[in-house]
Amino acid sequence: MNSPVLTEFTGRSGQILERLNKLYPSLIDLSLNRLKRLLNDLGNPERHLPPTIHVAGTNGKGSTCSFLRAIGEKAGWNVHVSTSPHLINVTERFRISGHLVDEAELSDTLSYIEKVNNQQPITVFEVLTATTFCLFAKYPADLAIIEVGLGGRFDATNVIYPIASTITSISMDHEAFLGNSLVKIAREKSGIIKKSIPVITYNQSPEVLNILQEEAQAKNAPLFIQGKNWTIERQGDYLVYNDSKGTLQLPLPSLMGFHQVNNASLAIATLRATQLAVPEYAWQGIAEAQWPARLQRLQGTLTKYITSETELWLDGGHNADAGQILARFIKSKWQDRPLHLIVGMKNNKDSNAFLAPLIPLCTSIQAVVEPDQHMAMSIDNIIQASKNHAISGGTIKNALIHLQQTEKKTYRVLICGSLYLAGSVLRQDGWKPV
Repeated sequence: MNSPVLTEFTGRSGQILERLNKLYPSLIDLSLNRLKRLLNDLGNPERHLPPTIHVAGTNGKGSTCSFLRAIGEKAGWNVHVSTSPHLINVTERFRISGHLVDEAELSDTLSYIEKVNNQQPITVFEVLTATTFCLFAKYPADLAIIEVGLGGRFDATNVIYPIASTITSISMDHEAFLGNSLVKIAREKSGIIKKSIPVITYNQSPEVLNILQEEAQAKNAPLFIQGKNWTIERQGDYLVYNDSKGTLQLPLPSLMGFHQVNNASLAIATLRATQLAVPEYAWQGIAEAQWPARLQRLQGTLTKYITSETELWLDGGHNADAGQILARFIKSKWQDRPLHLIVGMKNNKDSNAFLAPLIPLCTSIQAVVEPDQHMAMSIDNIIQASKNHAISGGTIKNALIHLQQTEKKTYRVLICGSLYLAGSVLRQDGWKPV
């Protein structure tokens, strides 16, 4: 259930992945059999992982992983993290004890997997997942955090047996793979639930929550739900988290938006549902989490195309739920000056649903496509999805120059619509993954 091409790859590891991409199976096989065969030939590294938290959902997976990591590292733990997709370099997918894997070790690992696979049908994401297991099993750690790639039930990561299954918000996305209703999508996401392993989730919509409750009950898995088993609320400049284990007074999360309060609380609830001994001070780590392209202010090379008073922001949200979340944030925080959107989207996304809540809140919309933007939606299609509120901006640089020349007031710019666009923007801005 993973697409044959994830993004462009570079370097020696990229050359290996491009070769492996040619082995994409010609027959549809909605199972984990290919990966299980490869893992068996590799000595089953997935059975030798540190204590692992498995994170699925539609939106908020990466942010939740970043909060889990920040708390673990604040506790002084060695933490491995696997996330996808990457923005600039494939090494971003593999964080080992606080550091991204270096290119040499990654390419050596991929070369070994390619040799063991011996030209048998495989997908790139299955190879990357096997790479995660090989690297994480090689280095001891106190905690591993593994993000689902797509869905859950048949996702390549779903061969692990974690200490907790965390499910972020579930909404409409990837309908071609997961189904055309929330119930069908929830059914796929709930596939990560394992027998007797705690499941932690938000207070989802009723139809989603029903599916999660059914699956958890069938697996005898304890289910912890926001609002029922724990609460989080803002009181001035701090947060108050409460569950059966007690009350925590916490700093505000480092990531912006009230949805990040929920993601931070989900990370806390997950760790408190496990047997891990988290020091009291470690919960303060939510104020130190970092996650690029999530309401990230850009302050690099691209700022030469804006005035000194202008704020330039980037967000990788790209589906209907992300559009609603951005709209709520804009209404609550960004009413002090004109807001101009620069939008680029992936060609299989519901751009109408993403843009609809944003259109009334912005002064202008420019549709763009970058030359290196993977699977980009055409400018004409974005304009059509905006009901002709958008105009052609060409590229990010051209769109910024247009605003600089035409906007006379102090203003704010939000670049949004696609993680692939976000990767291109971060490259242009000079951002480096660390």
